[in-house]
Amino acid sequence: MDLRNVLPFSVSSLQEARQIQERIRTLVRHVPFRLENVRLVGAADVTFLGAKEVVAAAIVVFDLASWAVLEERTAVCRVRFPYVPGYLAFREGPAVLAAWDGLSRRPDVMLFDGHGAAHPRGVGIASHMGVLLSVPSVGCAKKRLVGVHEDPGPRKGDTAPLTRDGETVGAAVRTRARVKPVFVSPGHLADLPSSISLVLALCSRYRIPDPARRAHQLTQEIRKTRERQAARAAVEPPE
Repeated sequence: MDLRNVLPFSVSSLQEARQIQERIRTLVRHVPFRLENVRLVGAADVTFLGAKEVVAAAIVVFDLASWAVLEERTAVCRVRFPYVPGYLAFREGPAVLAAWDGLSRRPDVMLFDGHGAAHPRGVGIASHMGVLLSVPSVGCAKKRLVGVHEDPGPRKGDTAPLTRDGETVGAAVRTRARVKPVFVSPGHLADLPSSISLVLALCSRYRIPDPARRAHQLTQEIRKTRERQAARAAVEPPE
């Protein structure tokens, strides 16, 4: 069964979107994966263009063995769901799906610039997309969305639990010595220890994982291209 047809992004109301999130939450499984069994990592990044009614997504497929990018795919879609905090997957998801459908290689695990369990209803974009794509998924965000945490130690690899209402939903993870932590949470078919291990394994010299950094560069390239095109259109007379 293709869950993308059963749990569509094309909803007509916030109530319908919440019902889909609740259904997805019942399908999420937080189970460990073994890092030694992971070869291909997909990393997704999303940015909004213009008046934020168009979204661009990029997915990078990264080979852990050779430390090389094997594939890059991008997609641009018009947004059809309003901005509502906690429901960004309904704005970003269609473009991510379009980029995913263009891949010739299927990643063993997906990394998302966002949250998984560390979400108001436990269904961040990493959880949402992980269920729809039936792939292990991990959220790695630059900012905290929910919960509280102590400051992790100063060294790379130091962590501190991110808790919400007494439940651990993620972790603040130091990916580079004396640099602000990122916030890691399991999406689907992943647990917190394996999610942290993946993020740390993918960080070389930067705060965010290398494939996520490349995916972000791709979405910013799309943004800059669109801005240049808009600037030319504004000054060039019509033919």
